[in-house]
Amino acid sequence: MEPRPATVAPMSATSASSACDAAAPLYPPGARVGVLLPLPLGGLYDYRVPRSGPAVAEGQPVEVPLGKRREIGVVWGAGEGAVAEAKVRDILRVLPATPLPQVTRRFVDWVAAYTLSPPGAVLKMAISVPQALEEPRPLTVYGLPDPDHPPDLAALGVKETRARRAVLNVAADLPPLPAGDLAREAGVSDGVVKGLAQAGVLVPSLVHPQLDPPRPDPDHPGPTLSAGQEEIAEDLRSRVRGHAFSVALLEGVTGSGKTEVYFEAVAEALRRGRQVLVLVPEISLTSQWLSRFRRRFGVPPLEWHSELTQARRRDVWRAVANGRAAVVVGARSALFLPFRDLGLVVVDEEHEQAFKQEDGVSYHARDMAVVRGQLGSVPVVLASATPSLETVLNAESGRYDKLHLPERHGGSLLPDVDVVDMRRMPPEKGDWGRSWLAPPVVDAVSETLERGEQVLLFLNRRGYAPLTLCRTCGFRIQCPNCTAWLVEHRLVRRLVCHHCGHSEPTPRQCPQCGDEDSLAACGPGVERLAEEVVGRWPEARSVVVASDTLGGPLAAAALMERIAAHEVDLLIGTQVLAKGLHFPELTLVAVVDSDLGLSGGDLRAAERTYQLLTQVAGRAGRAAKQGRVMLQTYQPEHPVIQAMVTGETAQFLEAEAEGRRATSMPPYGRLAALIVSGEDEGAVDAACAQLSRAAPREANVEVLGPAPAPLAMLRGRHRRRFLLKAPRGVRVQPVVAAWLGRVKVPHSVRVQVDVDPYSFL
Repeated sequence: MEPRPATVAPMSATSASSACDAAAPLYPPGARVGVLLPLPLGGLYDYRVPRSGPAVAEGQPVEVPLGKRREIGVVWGAGEGAVAEAKVRDILRVLPATPLPQVTRRFVDWVAAYTLSPPGAVLKMAISVPQALEEPRPLTVYGLPDPDHPPDLAALGVKETRARRAVLNVAADLPPLPAGDLAREAGVSDGVVKGLAQAGVLVPSLVHPQLDPPRPDPDHPGPTLSAGQEEIAEDLRSRVRGHAFSVALLEGVTGSGKTEVYFEAVAEALRRGRQVLVLVPEISLTSQWLSRFRRRFGVPPLEWHSELTQARRRDVWRAVANGRAAVVVGARSALFLPFRDLGLVVVDEEHEQAFKQEDGVSYHARDMAVVRGQLGSVPVVLASATPSLETVLNAESGRYDKLHLPERHGGSLLPDVDVVDMRRMPPEKGDWGRSWLAPPVVDAVSETLERGEQVLLFLNRRGYAPLTLCRTCGFRIQCPNCTAWLVEHRLVRRLVCHHCGHSEPTPRQCPQCGDEDSLAACGPGVERLAEEVVGRWPEARSVVVASDTLGGPLAAAALMERIAAHEVDLLIGTQVLAKGLHFPELTLVAVVDSDLGLSGGDLRAAERTYQLLTQVAGRAGRAAKQGRVMLQTYQPEHPVIQAMVTGETAQFLEAEAEGRRATSMPPYGRLAALIVSGEDEGAVDAACAQLSRAAPREANVEVLGPAPAPLAMLRGRHRRRFLLKAPRGVRVQPVVAAWLGRVKVPHSVRVQVDVDPYSFL
């Protein structure tokens, strides 16, 4: 059976809102329906509603036959009738799940059309936990026959013990619980509970569990807002009350209280019984955010991210679909959860590159959040101290509203910024080996530690050293699967590829010439910087904080608590420490390599570096004590460094915008990338030759490439890139779709389309 295309019609905010509120169409027994499968197949398949069963609603998850397999899909609309009736097969089973809301289905179609992805691939993100579509398995729980009249153990022939009495006391105070939970509450083993059940003292029963999280209290006492904060908070509340689509850029310096301000919009949505989604870039470092949320609303929100267990993801998905989840905080994939009545979307740190998904369906969660808001008539808040140039342009053009918090909350001041010119003040070698800290930074760290305050040494490079080479023959150790050097991680004595994850023990001999002890580490990573810290300040309590040392959300939360409690004096960290963290005693931030990221051909290099430096600088002096930031650089005259010193963000952004405007680069032009990859380099080059011959020849469209990608091999696949460039007003999707339609690419070669690319690797 050949699939038929899933069509997507443009939808205005008004029509979207009415469509969301309309009852889903019902298809009677015997009707033909189009089912979308969560597979990259590109269209709908016709199936028949069983004549012996009930009517099926649009959006209903179903199980259908596909060849010899059984697949889960979603009824997407009426069948088209192009397939002969004799070939149309019946739906096997209607799953006991709530139908996907129409706004969710419209969103799936919109994202698929925009990203030129098969709708089924996008649907897979919306039903990412297939177990959530099934009836929850019943649990056996144990309780007393009559909690008001405790049983007489002697009359039942059961000897009373301290453990059994503890179980009965707990069972009298709590509803029926699973054996393990009841035993845990009573402080006994499971066997005690099951023994009482076998004796007839406890009565087993079956229940269908469902997550019923406590509802956040919008009127729980919160912090007192300043006059400026309260003015913006009321603006956001009015947007929620208006139940209409809008986008507000909430811009404020680091420490200005943006989170507390948008919490007031969250509270307003809760008062109106509507759901809230907060997107964050780094879910593993949200412990402080979660603590602030609990203080403001009395209970934590639900979380959604890849590190949850499948059982927890299943429960959260169901809670969202059934409307029991009031507030969800999550990574970018939370955008595809089936919210029944979404009243507010917040994108925190909207400038973060982590919101861009590169693999599979390439989309930017910030931009798709705006689309989700428009389709559902939902206000959207984009929060950042360093908004992206795209968002700034939208605010200047009037598409977004701009709300500004110019001062830190509570009277704390922005830190002083000093530039350390490494050409004039190079590091001095110590007993531990090469040094990476300039003398002024060493002095400042010592003085700060003597005052009993905390220090952050920032270096955005994981591991011990980014490159290992042989001093004898010059051999550089490279990943066997990627065009990338292996990074030494000395703490675990391994070389690791940060692109594909390949790992191997650090060799003692050079793999090429065989010389022993000739391998040298080149350049610093945070682990190598930690060696210098231990050598210079052996009494300081130091810790390395990077994505590969955190050990998951719970370990990260415990570490953040230790740092906040001043159980750590000196932090050596990467960009995971640059976002939204508040440590009152942290007064000095020293950036070891401020130039890192300023080169490499990325059109957003300067913007990203400025954002990162501003964010990490914002960790200093967030309480009563004045903060200080020191930037080690070999380019003190660079516009990014100068903007950090002067604080003239607007001038820097205008200069950055002028450069993009002059070259018609985003956000003043449109880009779409084609990444052609395969295990056979000849087949990849042959496919590129076909694509080159079929490339668009339109006057306002330019095609660059093919060229080997900077990572010319990734995970064992050879890679080539095309870049299509067009004016801002051109819709690149039809152009790219027509281009690909003129070429038959072999199955051994993959062509990935990335509309609005952020990475050029």
